[in-house]
Amino acid sequence: MLASFCGTWDIISNVNFEGYMIALDITPSLRKIALKLKLRKVIDKQGDQYIIKTCSTFRNYTVSFTLGQEFQEFTEGLDNRHMKTLVTWEGNKLVCEQSGEKKNRGWTHWIEEDKLHLEMYCEGEICKQIFKRNFNE
Repeated sequence: MLASFCGTWDIISNVNFEGYMIALDITPSLRKIALKLKLRKVIDKQGDQYIIKTCSTFRNYTVSFTLGQEFQEFTEGLDNRHMKTLVTWEGNKLVCEQSGEKKNRGWTHWIEEDKLHLEMYCEGEICKQIFKRNFNE
């Protein structure tokens, strides 16, 4: 199922990103920069390993995982936290649960029509992002 997620996706909507970043204790100066960025997701699968890259002109972040296997994640360059992360399928959604210093943290990816949806949540704040596929990459 994840094969349809694979590809390059450009952001077209970003709701409550600042509220989400505040929940992560991102500094006001970094929030100001992040709010102006045009994000790009690159999703790939290599064997059992899934790779999700979030790219911008300011900073990139890559997470790789095997479905159903908990792993140690360090969000270097984002909020710089260590946590345990588990990514699984729930219906047609790719669901990530992160446990550590911040409570009720994670994200969910799914495709609706021809758009990639991402909801990121942390301590009651929810950011909703929508991406369109970039066929030029």
